[in-house]
Amino acid sequence: MPYPAKFTGFQVESPATWTEFHKNEFQPKPFGDYDVDIKIEACGVCGSDVHTINGGWGEQHFPLAVGHEIVGTAIRVGPKVTLIKEGQRVGVGAQSYSCLDCRQCNNDNETYCRKQLDTYGAKWPETGIISQGGYSSHVRTHEHWVFPIPDGLATHEAAPMLCAGLTAYSPLVRNGCGPGKKVGIVGIGGIGHFGVLFAKALGAEVWAISRSHAKEADARKLGADGFIATGDKDWAKPHDMTFDLIINTANSFDGFDLSAYLSLLDVHGRWVSVGLPEGEGLSIRNQDFLSNGCFIGSSHLGSRKETLAMLQLAADKGIHPWIEQVPISADSLSKTLQRLHKNDVHYRFCLTNYGEVFGQ
Repeated sequence: MPYPAKFTGFQVESPATWTEFHKNEFQPKPFGDYDVDIKIEACGVCGSDVHTINGGWGEQHFPLAVGHEIVGTAIRVGPKVTLIKEGQRVGVGAQSYSCLDCRQCNNDNETYCRKQLDTYGAKWPETGIISQGGYSSHVRTHEHWVFPIPDGLATHEAAPMLCAGLTAYSPLVRNGCGPGKKVGIVGIGGIGHFGVLFAKALGAEVWAISRSHAKEADARKLGADGFIATGDKDWAKPHDMTFDLIINTANSFDGFDLSAYLSLLDVHGRWVSVGLPEGEGLSIRNQDFLSNGCFIGSSHLGSRKETLAMLQLAADKGIHPWIEQVPISADSLSKTLQRLHKNDVHYRFCLTNYGEVFGQ
């Protein structure tokens, strides 16, 4: 197939115009020995995309094409690449580089490498080129962060797993989710619905936790064994000190009573937050930990090892996330990102029809 010297993507020019997308050419970083070039076929739409382009997470490098839940075909591989073959259907998530030599990288914790770089918005060392994401024709990525997609997964379902899915999966497996464990998922949205799906697939007793009963029917269809609405009177008391693990995916901390949530945990139970709301975050008091000695922490994406295991689990268990497909265009991107900003999605968007816009 014809090989482009430059890639093309839908970029935003500034936070002031974050709903305006322009189809521009851009220069990718120089092709390296371990790089893989991917012709993109689909890309999930993540809340991170909105926070980045609207200025919610601070200053960014513009113009910028976001998107880091990418699936496509490997069309070029570097001479030292061993993990990917040309012609494979592959995916790329939110990370595209780490040093692969530090203590963290050598212990399957490469997502915590101090030299890690994001798939979009990162400045590549020495070149100064800003990485561009999956709202584009192609992406160039080091092989370590390129993942073969199992045959049993549909492209539009696999793409959102590469950020939202992994963000839920990694803390579940790292914190003992499995048979005999009671696991809570706070927030039934893009990440949270994956949390319910994966926790159930891993064999745990799964409870969905939301502000109201509005999503209870959805949660049970996803596989939740129980449902807690925090708007109900004395909602926490029946479940006092009964949960082994709670994954918090909430995208807002308005009116968030952390002490009530932590009271759900058994002795040395774990609370892991993975959402990144805008603003100052939560206020934590030491008294909140005393009654059960619980632990509180966070989680960032996941390793290559975890990504491959997650994709295979999804294929083996027939996991089907709730995805709304959106043909990519400047107009549909504007509308879709605004809908996501209003939480008008059940429960993840995926951009498709790339061939019609960028050519076959």
